[in-house]
Amino acid sequence: MRVDPFYITHLVGSLGNTQLRQQQLSAQLSSGVNITSLSDNPVAAGQNVALLDQIQRDDSFTTSANMVTGQLQVSDSALGSVVSQLTQVISLATSANNGTMSADNVKTVSSQIAGILSEVQSLANTSYQGRFIFAGGQTETTPFSTTNGTTSYSGDANVNYLELPNGQRIQLNVPGDQIFLGSGGNSVFGTLNALVADYASGVVDLLKAAADITELNKALNFVSQQRVTIDNSITQLTSASSAVTTEKTQLIAAQMNLIQADIPTIATQMAQTQTQQTALISVIAQLESSSNNLFSKM
Repeated sequence: MRVDPFYITHLVGSLGNTQLRQQQLSAQLSSGVNITSLSDNPVAAGQNVALLDQIQRDDSFTTSANMVTGQLQVSDSALGSVVSQLTQVISLATSANNGTMSADNVKTVSSQIAGILSEVQSLANTSYQGRFIFAGGQTETTPFSTTNGTTSYSGDANVNYLELPNGQRIQLNVPGDQIFLGSGGNSVFGTLNALVADYASGVVDLLKAAADITELNKALNFVSQQRVTIDNSITQLTSASSAVTTEKTQLIAAQMNLIQADIPTIATQMAQTQTQQTALISVIAQLESSSNNLFSKM
C-alpha cells in the first residue's frame, strides 16, 4: 500500500483551517460580537464604521446643543426681565406725566427710571460661561456702557448659528445693538435716557415726555419681537435634540444587530468544528502510522 504524501499535507492544511476557525468562533463567543477583525466580514465591518461615524456626529451635536440651549435660555430669561423693567418704566412715566405730581416726586421718578436703566444695561451685559450673549461675535467684550446720558455698544452685528445633522441651521443669538439700540425709534437705551432727562428737573415738558413714552412702547414691542426669535430657536433646538436622540437609539440598535454574535448558532458551529478537528487528527494519525509501517517493511 502506498500513501500519497500530498494527501496528508492537504489534511494538515484542513486541520490548520479548522483550528483557525475554532479560534475565531471562540473569540466571538467570549466577546459577544461576530466581527473581531476586518477580515471576518469586510462588508459588515464597513457598515459598522459608518454607523459609528454617525453616532459620533450625533454625540457631538448633542454636546453642542446642551451648551447652546443653556445660552438661549439665559438670553430668553434676560429679555423677559427687560420686558418687565420697561413695563415698569412706562407705568412710572405715565404717572409722572399726569400733571398732578409734585416736582420732588417727579425727580424721584427720574431717579427710579435711572435705576431701571442701570438694571436694563446690566441685563444687556449678561454673560453665560464667561461670554457676553448680546455682544454679537465680540463675546469677550462688555457690549454696553453709558456716559453722560448716552449708551454705546462695543459689540458687533454677527449672528451665530448651530448646524443640525440634516444641514439646517438654528440662530443662536440676536446682536445687542439690534435689540437695545434698534432703529427708527426702537432704541431702548435712547428712550430710557431721554425719560431720565425728561423728569430730572422736576418740571415736565408733557408733550416731549408723552412722545418719549410712545417711543418706549415701540421699543418694548421690538424687544418682545426679538425675544420671539430666541424662543423659536429654543423650540427648534429642543425638537432637533429629540430627533437626534431617537436617531442615535436607532443607530445603536442597528449596530448591535450588525455585530452582535448569534450565540446558539456559534456554539453549534463550534461543536461541529471541534468534531471536524478530532476527525482530521484521527485520520492523519492513522495515515502516518500506516506510512511508517510500510516503510519499516521495505
